[in-house]
Amino acid sequence: QVQLVESGGGLVQAGGSLRLSCLASGRAFTTYAMGWFRQATGKEREFVSAITRSGSSTYYVDSVKGRFTISRDNAKNTMYLQMNSLKPEDSAIYYCALTNTMRYEDNWYAKVDTYNYWGQGTQVTVSS
Repeated sequence: QVQLVESGGGLVQAGGSLRLSCLASGRAFTTYAMGWFRQATGKEREFVSAITRSGSSTYYVDSVKGRFTISRDNAKNTMYLQMNSLKPEDSAIYYCALTNTMRYEDNWYAKVDTYNYWGQGTQVTVSS
């Protein structure tokens, strides 16, 4: 069992910044990748960013490239998402996700089904 807890969400004006954190805890396991997804009201959950075990590979949805930065601290079992230049369309519940299984599908890191552990989400609201 793995538990994921997100924090750092809140209300911010357009152009502002937030830093999300995701703390993983539980029994020992191999983490192949962790990622961030978001879900706005009335919309389906969508991929935002992901990072591999070593941190050497990162992935971003086009709409956040240049504004968001994903990172992880394996010693602290924590993943971060630094969000700069926030826009109203970034408003959503942001979910942390983790996978400890191998996946070989095209764009595997961006697929919901890749991840077998999820946090409860943290609300991000960006006002115009």
